[in-house]
Amino acid sequence: MAISVKLDDLLHERRMTLTELAERVGLTLANLSILKTGKAKAMRFSTLEAICRELECQPGDLLAYEAEAD
Repeated sequence: MAISVKLDDLLHERRMTLTELAERVGLTLANLSILKTGKAKAMRFSTLEAICRELECQPGDLLAYEAEAD
């Protein structure tokens, strides 16, 4: 997939665990884990907003576009 999720990097920078973030945003640890590992096919704007709020970041800090090689 051309979109990558940099959740692991942001959590590390903020010294926050995935479990702590899950509790703060009201998502299951399993759903956040799917997002973190790049296996998610979609994300709701409300989820993106909650993650950005708790990590004090912008959506562009969390998501990156990487062109796929032909």
